[in-house]
Amino acid sequence: MRNFVMAAVAGTLAGAVATTQIAGPLLAQESARQSNVYEQLDLFGDIFERIRAQYVEDVDEADLIEAAINGMLTSLDPHSSYLSPKDANDMRVQTRGEFGGLGIEVTQEEGFVKVVSPIDDTPADAAGIEAGDFITHVDGESVLGLNLDQAVEMMRGPVGSEIIITVVREGADEPFDVSIIRDTIKLTAVRTRAEGDTVVMRVSTFNDQTYPNLAEGLAETVEELGGMDQVNGFVLDLRNNPGGLLTQAIKVSDAFLDAGEIVSTRGRDPQDGERYNATDGDLTQGKPLVVLINGGSASASEIVAGALQDHRRAIIVGTKSFGKGSVQTVMPLRGDGAMRLTTSRYYTPSGRSIQALGVAPDIFVEQPPRDLEAEAAAAEEEGADRPRRSEADLRNSLNNDSLTEDEQRQIEEDRTRVEEAAKLREDDYQLAYAIDILRGLSALVPAQ
Repeated sequence: MRNFVMAAVAGTLAGAVATTQIAGPLLAQESARQSNVYEQLDLFGDIFERIRAQYVEDVDEADLIEAAINGMLTSLDPHSSYLSPKDANDMRVQTRGEFGGLGIEVTQEEGFVKVVSPIDDTPADAAGIEAGDFITHVDGESVLGLNLDQAVEMMRGPVGSEIIITVVREGADEPFDVSIIRDTIKLTAVRTRAEGDTVVMRVSTFNDQTYPNLAEGLAETVEELGGMDQVNGFVLDLRNNPGGLLTQAIKVSDAFLDAGEIVSTRGRDPQDGERYNATDGDLTQGKPLVVLINGGSASASEIVAGALQDHRRAIIVGTKSFGKGSVQTVMPLRGDGAMRLTTSRYYTPSGRSIQALGVAPDIFVEQPPRDLEAEAAAAEEEGADRPRRSEADLRNSLNNDSLTEDEQRQIEEDRTRVEEAAKLREDDYQLAYAIDILRGLSALVPAQ
């Protein structure tokens, strides 16, 4: 018994020695790290006091601290930032779908402001601003050296006022100026219409109204066409959609899926990861679906496109998306301000991260740049041409006795649809391509 007790005591002592040998260096490292943090904070305090006492002009201490906070956040990544009380309120208003400005979603790249995408039916869209444009000057003042919030603040102003931005565009020989009149931006999250037998759903942003607008518009358009049996497929147009609310991206994805994972998020702590799954119920009843994307499709748009692509629920058509695969959490701060902090990355159902890579389309289709002068010249030339004639225009031509009146009417309707499709191809080549895919798929499905 005595030997057993001695052995136990010896084991305890050995364990204590081992623990001390392991924990000692770790505690020392943690202590040194904490000491270094405090030294850096002391350095910050010293610099702050020097600026207050010796800078050539009086400074506002609150502005200094706010700039320091914002600098700390913007040094992390392009999407983390400090929101002043005004900016935080503007963001809340924008999420609800109405705000004042130009109508562009921007990010920062190489010191300049880069347009992620113009928003549909806004002053920037009407002025011809395109995804990928770089804004180098605002009213003649350079934005180089400013952080993103400062550059955006330069572009804000009273509704009805003019702003001139200098744009650098790939393919353009020189920078050029664009005049825009600021206006109140009223976002219509979803516009739905019929193109022949196809339902086209144009989703321009992901705000509180996106899913309700989508569900309502889809149902109304299907009813206009005479019911789901008369629909050959759906086009979900996410081009130039800069993203928005993660919750709405999940709901829109779920609208076309019956089951399976939609997206997962993974943060610094594995325990903070979340998975979002689809629920039963496909608003399109399994009809063919084509999703349109381009370089202006970002964030929430990429979540939707990636989920539908991984589940093979949709054919993705267009060009590579923007590649924003991170999630920002807006955290309220004292004084009514807020902090937008990147807290996780999101992953598609197959486990791939889209960060910096984007979603690659299944079928790569570029949108040809419009040449308005060439189009006008072609229209004028076409108008000057002699009218084309066919056999039916000849005097005393024979009638076609093999067709009934109903069959002739059907041929005329088909011809009209073909002509409308050709016109759409001139106006929006990518959308016309998507509709052609659905028309081809419907031709392969045997009649019920």
